[in-house]
Amino acid sequence: MTIFKIILTVVLLSLSTNLKAADDLMDVGRAVSIDAMLENAIRRGMIAGGVVVVGNHSGQLYSTAQGRLSPDAASPRLTERTLFDIASLTKVIATAPAIMKLLEKNEVNLLDPLSRWFPEFEETDREEITILNLLTHTSGIDDIDITTEDPLNKLIEKLRFQHNGIYPGNRFRYADINFILLGELVKRVSHIPLDSFCSEYIFAPTGMAETGFLPQTGSGVIAPTSTQSKMVPVGMVQDMNARRLGGVAGHAGLFSNANDLSRFSAMILNRGTYNGNRIFSERVITQMTSPYFANHGKIMRGLGWDINSPFSSPRGVYFSDMSFGHTGYSGSSIWIDPDQDLYVILLTVRLDYSKVRQFNQLRSDISSLAVSIFSNPKIVSEITNSFKIP
Repeated sequence: MTIFKIILTVVLLSLSTNLKAADDLMDVGRAVSIDAMLENAIRRGMIAGGVVVVGNHSGQLYSTAQGRLSPDAASPRLTERTLFDIASLTKVIATAPAIMKLLEKNEVNLLDPLSRWFPEFEETDREEITILNLLTHTSGIDDIDITTEDPLNKLIEKLRFQHNGIYPGNRFRYADINFILLGELVKRVSHIPLDSFCSEYIFAPTGMAETGFLPQTGSGVIAPTSTQSKMVPVGMVQDMNARRLGGVAGHAGLFSNANDLSRFSAMILNRGTYNGNRIFSERVITQMTSPYFANHGKIMRGLGWDINSPFSSPRGVYFSDMSFGHTGYSGSSIWIDPDQDLYVILLTVRLDYSKVRQFNQLRSDISSLAVSIFSNPKIVSEITNSFKIP
C-alpha cells in the first residue's frame, strides 16, 4: 500500500465510526483526496498543476486548483479562470455542437455525403463518406500532415488520392482529419468561420465569455503547453496541424477554463438550456449523446463524444453506462453523466507525455473518486482499494 493510500485510509477510517458517513466522507474527500491526487502527480513530475471541477445541472459542487503554470516555484498559481489549450476537447465543445446546431436548423443531414459540401471529392473513393461517419470516426480516412502553404486545399488534394483500402462504414479509426473537415463544413454551410459560429451560437448564449480560439495573450493567465522538445509560446495552440490552419480548426485550437466548461456541462445536463436560455433542443442533445456502435459493438461513440472505447479513461469506475466525455492531449478531459447528474472536468499543465498509462490512471482515479464522493458514496475500504496511484 502506498503512503498516499495509507494516509487516505487513516483519515477516512477516523471518520467512519460516526458514519452519518455521507456528510463526513464528502468533507474528507473534498478536502483531502482529490487535492492529494493532483499533488502526487505534481510531485512525480507528470504535471506542473491541475484544476478539477465537479458539478451537476445546477452548477459546481466542488473545485480545486493545485500547482502552478510551470515547475518554477515563482510562476503564478492555477485558478478556475486559468485558460488552457484544451486540444481535442475542441471536437466536443465547439465542432460537434456547431454541426448539431446546423442539424437543428435543418441545414445539414447526418447522412449527407461528403461530396455534397466538398465537391472536390466527387468521383473518388471518399465521396460517400457521410457527416455521421466523420462525427463517429468511421470514415476510414487516415490523418495526414498539413502543409504550411495553402493548407486546406493541399489537405483535400492529399485526401482525394489517399488509398488505404478502408471504406466508410462501422469501423472506428480515430483521426483528427474527420473534425478538420467538419470544421470547414461549418464554414461552407453557414458562410461563417468556425470560431465566429461557435461564439455566436454556443459560447455567448451559454455565458462562456472566456472560451474561444486565438486567445489574446494579455487578457489573462494562460497555461503553457509543450512539445517533446520545447515550450509552445503562450496562447499558441500546441497541435501543429491546427497551427498550420491558422489556429482555428475543427479538431484543436480552442482555449477555455474550468468555469466556462462547467457552464457547458451544466447546459448538457439541463438538456440544452442554461440560465433559461435554450441553446439546443432536447432532441438534439439526445441525438448527440446517444451511442453509435462500431467494431462489432465493441466501441461506442456519440456524435463527437466518446462513450466506451480505448480512449475512455476519464470514465473511471463509477460513471454509468449513460455517461460520455472526451480527452485532450494537452492534459484535459471532461466526463458527463446524465444518469447520475454529474460531471467531472480535469485541466492540467502536462509535463511528461511519455507516462501515458500513468496519466490515464490519474484521469480515471479522479473521476472514480469524484463520483464516489458526490453521487454514490462508497464504504472506506471500497474507495481506498479502487485506486492505483501513479
